[in-house]
Amino acid sequence: MKINIYYGGRGLLDDPTLYVINKMQEVLEELNVTVERYNLHEQKNMITTLPHTLKEVDGVVLATTVEWYGIGGYMQQFLDACWLYGDKEKISKLYMCPVVMSTTYGEREGKLNLSTAWEILGGLPCSGICGYIADTVTLEMNEDYTRLIEKKAENLYRTIHQKMPNFPTSNHAVKQKITITKNLDLTPQESEQLSQYAADDKYVKRQKEDIQELASLFKGMMETKETEDGLEYISDLEKNFKPLAGFRATYKFIIEGKKKPLTVQVNGGELKCFYGTMERADVELQMSKETMRDIVSSRMTFQRAFMSGEMKMKGDFKVLRTLDQIFDFSGI
Repeated sequence: MKINIYYGGRGLLDDPTLYVINKMQEVLEELNVTVERYNLHEQKNMITTLPHTLKEVDGVVLATTVEWYGIGGYMQQFLDACWLYGDKEKISKLYMCPVVMSTTYGEREGKLNLSTAWEILGGLPCSGICGYIADTVTLEMNEDYTRLIEKKAENLYRTIHQKMPNFPTSNHAVKQKITITKNLDLTPQESEQLSQYAADDKYVKRQKEDIQELASLFKGMMETKETEDGLEYISDLEKNFKPLAGFRATYKFIIEGKKKPLTVQVNGGELKCFYGTMERADVELQMSKETMRDIVSSRMTFQRAFMSGEMKMKGDFKVLRTLDQIFDFSGI
């Protein structure tokens, strides 16, 4: 029989959880159980690869310390990694004993969180240990506490050895019915390989650099396209402008697909064209890109586009008719 212990505390000398798992390890080894311990704070850069260590074990002990609130980040990371990369088929056969000691408040909630998380992963939680210990010396000197720890270790051994069944839980039912986590459709071997990539800082850094490089490339392409689009039709209007003495008007072209309207200001022999809005326009025109392209290509006039319904307008109709006089595209 083999049991792995995953310790999620910070490794402080006065951490009561360390005393508990040390005592449990002694008892289990006396029962000829192979025990391997993983201190998550020492392997924080490799936590995502640890689910593959569950392959050859019969049970696990998840041990952590509540120092201010909750089970701590290291243990949460390990559980996240089990959810993302763990072999769920293997986890479904593993018994788990939660050990949560508190130096503040919340040991029962922490123990419940570990049991619930393991159930949602599909595993089999056992009766665990939780307690409030303000001073580790008190724990070490109390023989009754030591006997309780030894009994829990023996019960864990007995539960695994006899493969005691568990009643079905609502956590399993809820997970099967309403889970929204996307299935990666990966084999356990592929999940293990993915977890190793995720734990490789150099690989992750290189991937981030590649993503940034691609993002910069696409951003440059988009900016180039937007710049080109920002000049569309303006050069056509400027090249074919025929000034009309004393005529003043402002036109707003709303062209389908353009983020901003094309504003055209005419003041006698002066012409201004730009993409942007004005507070007031004498005529507002709305059309598709195809219609505008037909007009600047001399396949259609503004007047005919309006009469055929391909262009809509609001404003002074006389000012609209002047468009075909001040913009002559027949020379294209």
